[in-house]
Amino acid sequence: MNAMSDIEIARKNEQQAIKPITEIAQQIGLQPDDIEQYGSYKAKVKLATLAQQCVSNAHRLILVTSINPTPAGEGKSTVTIGLGDALKRLNKRAVIALREPSLGPVMGIKGGATGGGYAQVVPMADINLHFTGDMHALTSANNTLAALIDNHIQHGNQLQIDQRRITWKRVLDINDRALRQVVIGLGGPTQGVPRQDGFNITVASELMAVLCLATSLSDLKQRISKIVIGYNINQQPVTVADLKVAGAITLLLKDALKPNLVQTLEHTPTFVHGGPFANIAHGCNSVLATQAALKLGDYAITEAGFGADLGAEKFLDIKVPQLGKHPDAIVLVATVRALKYNGGVALADLKQENIAALKAGFANLKRHIQNMQQYGVPVTVAINHFTADTAAEITTLQQLCQALGVQAVDTNVWAKGGAGGIDLAKAVITSLAEQHTYQPLYEPQASIPEKINAIVQKIYGGKKVEYTAKAKRQMADFAANGWDKLPICMAKTQYSFTDDPKQLGAPEDFTIHVREFVPDLGAGFLVALTGHVLTMPGLPKHPAALDMDIDADGNITGLF
Repeated sequence: MNAMSDIEIARKNEQQAIKPITEIAQQIGLQPDDIEQYGSYKAKVKLATLAQQCVSNAHRLILVTSINPTPAGEGKSTVTIGLGDALKRLNKRAVIALREPSLGPVMGIKGGATGGGYAQVVPMADINLHFTGDMHALTSANNTLAALIDNHIQHGNQLQIDQRRITWKRVLDINDRALRQVVIGLGGPTQGVPRQDGFNITVASELMAVLCLATSLSDLKQRISKIVIGYNINQQPVTVADLKVAGAITLLLKDALKPNLVQTLEHTPTFVHGGPFANIAHGCNSVLATQAALKLGDYAITEAGFGADLGAEKFLDIKVPQLGKHPDAIVLVATVRALKYNGGVALADLKQENIAALKAGFANLKRHIQNMQQYGVPVTVAINHFTADTAAEITTLQQLCQALGVQAVDTNVWAKGGAGGIDLAKAVITSLAEQHTYQPLYEPQASIPEKINAIVQKIYGGKKVEYTAKAKRQMADFAANGWDKLPICMAKTQYSFTDDPKQLGAPEDFTIHVREFVPDLGAGFLVALTGHVLTMPGLPKHPAALDMDIDADGNITGLF
């Protein structure tokens, strides 16, 4: 049974047990008129329906995060789904909220975002591919804005946009390194004005962040109008409002704004909506999806992308103020394999018991635990179980966590679904009863350097921050424009606390290098680009697409 791939498990169970989405909607009090169906097993929930709901003080929000990702795998989405299924098995009204997969990782190396084994959301293939078209809508809206910018310049440039200072890039929802830097407008006067341009991956677009932080259609339009697309010849910012196209861009996203409803293999209602990368953007599903989970369930289980130093920090410092509610509990996912990898064990040797390496690699998990405790929220560690884990390794990891006053629970949801997460669910329920006082990492009125220092020193464990001359000039300009009070969104490698992906474990006293900033005024934060982080990834030497196929009957293979 466990030898089957994720898609084989999903297909087998989908054929036998998947329920019409109308039945899933009814579980959380939604009637057929409240949803817009995309076939039998997917639906969008109408914004008017969600606006009529409210969040009770008794509704609990559980945030799932993890250690830094490694090639050994952590399984954060799998644990999130398994925890939701386990709570449902305990007769709790649980609703899950996840991010949408991007085709870039799906066809590249990271994989999808639907969990794995017997802790999956379905229909798995649909969700990982085109789903309800949200990514395509975002791509079209982003590139429509790009076309309108170049058209404005072609037809007289009334706003005096400096074509050398246009910051809005085109996007594509696939990893394509050849498009990072391009030249457009070649071919003569009728083909446009030549200039240097480039592409981001769709999930790195500011429009994705805007969509995920908007609370209504009118809020979406207002945010889009604030987007800075570049600067004029006097180096003053030019916005979408200046171009008078906020309405046109918003209408392209009117359906994409509605949260998508699907189900797990155990029929737990799940919202899958929005997918900003956590190493580039803020890495959380939409505010509307999380609010929907909170409004329609007693327990809302959500996740933040990559490790807790990225996704969780951004969830807590960027999303929570927009959401209006902080997590009542945090689950930190770790694996024995990944900790041994952090402790210096080669990937090929991770199946061998190695207590010493586990203890050495525990430094990574320890820092993440302490980081999350700074926010004043109860923390539970979920040990995502792999078949090669030994009893001695599990016990050692539990003892190391216990020494920090944190319970670590052996969790086996990949192989057993919700049944393998019962102990974790009980531990989380217990933690929800703890008295706590939520504490943000920094104050909104702090300066840009003060906010970045707080993140680098309190979360990463670094010593100082170095800024390029360009970054220093930008900070001065941002202060002059009144943008310096916005939250900071760090764009950093996901593999390390540092900006060097090769430094594993828990390095100390290092320097973070900020090369430039991007003002995402529509999203409401400033992006700090560190190290060599890229906003358009490339495909690996052996992309996952090489292993994918489809037969004459439409059966897909190789999709995880």
